[in-house]
Amino acid sequence: MFKILLSKMKEALISVLPVTVIVLVISFTPLVNLSVTETVAFAVSAVGLIIGIALFNLGADLAMTPMGGHVGSGLTKSKKVFILLSVCFVMGLLITIAEPDLSVLANQVKDIMPGGATAGKWLLIITVGVGVGVFLVIAVLKIIFHKDLSSLVMFFYLMLFALCAILAENGKFGLLPLSFDSGGVTTGPITVPFIMALGVGISATVGGRDSNENSFGLIALCSVGPIIAVMALSLMSKGDLGTYDVSQYAIENYLGAHFGFLILDKLKDVAIALGLIVGFFLILQFAILKLPKQKLIQIAIGIGYTFFGLVIFLVAVEVGFMPIGFKIGKQIAEFNQPLLVVLGFVLGMVVVLAEPAVHVLNKQVEQITNGGVKKIEMLVALSVAVGISIGLSLLRMIFKFSILYYLIPGYIISLGLSFFVPKIYTAIAFDSGGVASGPLTSSFILPLAIGACDAAAGNANVYSLAFGVVAMVAMTPLITIQLLGFKAVMSSKVRAKITMRRILAADDEQIIYFK
Repeated sequence: MFKILLSKMKEALISVLPVTVIVLVISFTPLVNLSVTETVAFAVSAVGLIIGIALFNLGADLAMTPMGGHVGSGLTKSKKVFILLSVCFVMGLLITIAEPDLSVLANQVKDIMPGGATAGKWLLIITVGVGVGVFLVIAVLKIIFHKDLSSLVMFFYLMLFALCAILAENGKFGLLPLSFDSGGVTTGPITVPFIMALGVGISATVGGRDSNENSFGLIALCSVGPIIAVMALSLMSKGDLGTYDVSQYAIENYLGAHFGFLILDKLKDVAIALGLIVGFFLILQFAILKLPKQKLIQIAIGIGYTFFGLVIFLVAVEVGFMPIGFKIGKQIAEFNQPLLVVLGFVLGMVVVLAEPAVHVLNKQVEQITNGGVKKIEMLVALSVAVGISIGLSLLRMIFKFSILYYLIPGYIISLGLSFFVPKIYTAIAFDSGGVASGPLTSSFILPLAIGACDAAAGNANVYSLAFGVVAMVAMTPLITIQLLGFKAVMSSKVRAKITMRRILAADDEQIIYFK
């Protein structure tokens, strides 16, 4: 166990260190003026973030992934489809409530939700959870009845853009970027292992010649659900969102006596979120699953790691990364806006290079394509693409235009590519949308964009111009992976043609006949 924890610590260190180094280097330049308190708080928070992510990922491996696999295979073997679908809905809801990336996002927009403050935060989280639950049911039905992912994805994205038109017609366009961001943050480090394991468990039990392909696509569909759910919630919000409250990014709010209250608040939130998951799983255990004691002990230990990792992660994010990301974005936007775009590109490249899930994805794609797409090829392509997506997001903020000018062409290209590449590439690409938008995107890149927007466009435009950066990062793999798949397919066809031409052009006199 200790060796595994060290391995997780190494992954988390690689994930957090590049951004930390860039921020500390910038703090010693005239571009940004950070106080000693802010610099120390950021450095300590970076250490806390490394520990939190490591414990959290270890807990996900020990608890969330096995829970997903056991629920998927155990309920499918029972051949009670209604029970399977009901459990998938509830587990999708509860797992999403515990998702740290969603909690970070909800804290930043809770004031504009109906009910405001704490009630608004939980309303957004539960709304997103319901969206995930409903679309997890749809994804499970896709596996059971062997339906094509591409046609489902195309249908639901067409529905999304129809809802965009309804929002515009009703003057509720302001929350559109937040709606798309909700889809990106939902597929985080708790949700992804559980849902992928659930898909593998169900697909392996159902069987069929396309069982490996059918196990993909759950994340893709579960990313659509929150977008539709938040769009529906937007119809209930007021049309004029007003000014954005930037006081939440003041580091003084989290130091001194406030620090103790922050820890207690996070302990309570995480206990509620994980307690709901554990309670429901225990009901399934006694009623249906009947797992051996050893498995339950492993899952219990994993829940413990997840709990402490999640608390440390959320505290570190709020104390160090969100306030510093906001201040860097604000001060660089005031100093030089083109430089801000360059910084966004560099940070985008670093963030995706450092994301451990990206390296797992790269290895997976290389294996599936039998080397047709190399790991280094994937890494470079994703790195550049995510850097460009963040740079473009900041450029949109400077020139003040709608995010739909990016999203509509982007999704048209990604959906169009699905007709020209093998289905496995499309499934992996749409599943990977949440992989690139990891913990650092919502906890650092988004506050940086909000700070920049506050300086360059005014905080009245934050909801329409700063939000949407997570959605841009999540859209990147959809195009990148399918383009690499298209390249691999075309290269294979060219090689086959060259080989056939050489065979047909061979000199018969060089053929040796054996008698």
